[in-house]
Amino acid sequence: MFEFAGAFEPVINLIFLMATGFIAWHGVRFRDKEGNTDAVRLLFACIAGVFFFLVLFQDVLGIVQF
Repeated sequence: MFEFAGAFEPVINLIFLMATGFIAWHGVRFRDKEGNTDAVRLLFACIAGVFFFLVLFQDVLGIVQF
């Protein structure tokens, strides 16, 4: 995903995976004081999850090509 990084591409991919994984995890697990979810957080969590799996399967593991 980050071809411009050269030799640092694996490190940048891992940092990207950690950031998007945390955003997805936090967005899905978040509850307010009454125990309700927030639609916007769930939306962004799903988007972050898609990017997480896209980079994981395509760039890090090399399983699929999109």
